[in-house]
Amino acid sequence: QVQLVESGGGLVQPGGSLRLSCAASGSIFGIGVMGWYRQAPGKQRELVATITSGGSLNYAESVKGRFTISRDNAKNTVYLQMNSLKPEDTAVYYCNAVIVAQSDSSAKNYWGKGTLVTVSS
Repeated sequence: QVQLVESGGGLVQPGGSLRLSCAASGSIFGIGVMGWYRQAPGKQRELVATITSGGSLNYAESVKGRFTISRDNAKNTVYLQMNSLKPEDTAVYYCNAVIVAQSDSSAKNYWGKGTLVTVSS
């Protein structure tokens, strides 16, 4: 069974940095686009950044220049380096990936359970 597991969340002061990781595990045939989304209290889930298997990047305007997404295809892992964090970055961050499992004939969208990032002094 395919699953995504995030790590790296926590409490950080404004201006600080955190690095999130998300590892895909299970019987995986292939992984397409991977990304990070976030949901702040009382708000809808929003895209933060995505990266394709070929390395094409996409960022939300609100994080451009501060966040960097990367992936290690050999480890089936995606990362989100977050610098210059602001209180408005506080949210639950979710990992997302489009994965073809070995038992499936088509790609499916998978989500992690989320990791909380709190930016506060």
